[in-house]
Amino acid sequence: MKFGSFQSPRAVLKLVIDLGLFLIATPLAFAIRYDGDLGQGHPLLLALVTLVPVKAALDYLLGLPNLSWRGLTFRDLSSLLLHAGGVLAFELIIIALFWQQLGVGPSLAFLDTGITFMLMAGVRAFARYRNEHMTASIVGPDYRKRVLVVGAGEAGALVVRELHKHPETGMLPVAFLDDDPRKRGQRVAGVPVVGTVDSAAEMIVTHGIDQVLIAMPSKGGRAIRKVIEQVREARPNLVYKIIPGMYEVLSGQVDVRRIREVDIDDLLGREPIKLDTETILDYLGGKRVMITGAGGSIGSELVRQICRFNPAELILFGHGENSIYTLERELDRDWPHIRYHGVIGAIQNGARLDYVFTRYRPDVVFHAAAHKHVPLMEENPEEAVFNNVIGSRNLINLALKHGVTHFVNISTDKAVNPTSVMGASKRMVEFLVQDAARRASPGQTFVSVRFGNVLGSRGSVIPIFKSQIAAGGPVTITHPDMVRYFMTIPEAAQLVLQASGNGRNGEVYILDMGEPVRIVDLARDLIRLSGFEPDVDIPIRFTGMRPGERLVEELMTEKERTSQTAHEKIFVARTEPVDREGLTSTIEGLQDAALRSDHARIRVLFEGFLEGCHFSPVVPVKDSSGDLPGGQRLPS
Repeated sequence: MKFGSFQSPRAVLKLVIDLGLFLIATPLAFAIRYDGDLGQGHPLLLALVTLVPVKAALDYLLGLPNLSWRGLTFRDLSSLLLHAGGVLAFELIIIALFWQQLGVGPSLAFLDTGITFMLMAGVRAFARYRNEHMTASIVGPDYRKRVLVVGAGEAGALVVRELHKHPETGMLPVAFLDDDPRKRGQRVAGVPVVGTVDSAAEMIVTHGIDQVLIAMPSKGGRAIRKVIEQVREARPNLVYKIIPGMYEVLSGQVDVRRIREVDIDDLLGREPIKLDTETILDYLGGKRVMITGAGGSIGSELVRQICRFNPAELILFGHGENSIYTLERELDRDWPHIRYHGVIGAIQNGARLDYVFTRYRPDVVFHAAAHKHVPLMEENPEEAVFNNVIGSRNLINLALKHGVTHFVNISTDKAVNPTSVMGASKRMVEFLVQDAARRASPGQTFVSVRFGNVLGSRGSVIPIFKSQIAAGGPVTITHPDMVRYFMTIPEAAQLVLQASGNGRNGEVYILDMGEPVRIVDLARDLIRLSGFEPDVDIPIRFTGMRPGERLVEELMTEKERTSQTAHEKIFVARTEPVDREGLTSTIEGLQDAALRSDHARIRVLFEGFLEGCHFSPVVPVKDSSGDLPGGQRLPS
């Protein structure tokens, strides 16, 4: 609202209309109060001369002519109430001061104010109604798709209102489904709640539904999967879409432009994360924050989430210039007030890192830079040592030297009882962080945050599956019994910020990854979401496990006794102190073996130092017919 000005020529017309309403309201109040008798010396003319200018002045000062009548909201009605309150106060003061001379009572003031408010609100409501129905007549109800909305909560009500406001979308909401018994038989945003989610298949047929909107952003993937199964049961080719979760709509507004196709994230989704923003703001607000691997999937999402907490500066450290450049353009567009520095470099280069710390003096460091592809690191273990181990050691030592207050290492579930060089290297980094915590000065905190696979990150299974489906298949999976833990990129980044805000020195935080997911089920869901039928349109082929892979990942070892933190989705692992001398000598041995590309020696050193580390042989796999190579079969 802009006070005391007209933002468009249309605003002048709106004020003129309001003036006409003021000229009607006061005589109407007198007529009601005095039973239609306006000729017995009642001060009607005096009231008009006094009240109309006051009402018009308040109208102008509150900026009411600048508010859209076609998009009338409850917030606009509150502005009208404020106008009414000001008019009523003025009238009551005048009556109290000149009671004898005027000969009117307070009831007239209440009548006049109430009628004025109702006339102003009524005209605006009519303008909105007329706009919606005129637009609807352009589309024509006979041509609009009949829409069933699953979920009659806030998100569902918002989207139905949006569809009523924008009938040009060609979508007509005709019914709600909701499991809340209190809503049964009620009308939400003018649309009836006709049944429960379990009755979706029946209601689709009964109401002649053309499209289904799933408006359950607070529900998990299991509930969404249940709805989709009901839709397919009723009509296999029926279109269904979803209203995104609030983490995708940070403004808290849902509109028709946000409706999208159901994605694989939705089927794996969990309840939205509730952040303790005060804790996060306390250690990020106004601070210089450095993110290594800033151009990667996790690093770039950390940058986006950190921007919400108003850091003083961001140091975007990364090895790939293109990804850093792209991130800078995004910050320029979405967060123009955030100051940043794009820094290209490698964490293996200790001299370069020292220069960066000296120049930019970061207060907080998020360490997301790492080689993470398991099969590639099995082929190139020396690079896992150089980048993941030696590079992290450089970074940790410089964070200690330069007085960084918070150091957060991004770890992985592959670090638990590692069977791959990549996992073993990340476990070594966890030990380096624990060692740094013991050497830290007062006021310095070093922690690790450990989680599983992240949907949609670079090199993850989802982009690979999508490209294979686009090419017509086959979708390749290493083993039919392969299971993994998954979370979305925004969820992972938010939990990292929360865990590090609560962090105490040397602790390893474990994020609640929910239930593990079979990769083959993930592939089948993605094929169906792409409009195909698994094993009919798109074949699935099992290729055999790759070096370093295992069927099931673990989030903690048996010795790591966990306890829940103040946040329901974050746990802390109680780890045993690491042998510092053994850690130092092992890393020196790894560095020497890596310089000589002695792959066998690297593996021996990892297995000798890391308890539970074992580079196991590859597990056999049956092909799509169920047979093993050589005609053998896996036991059922």
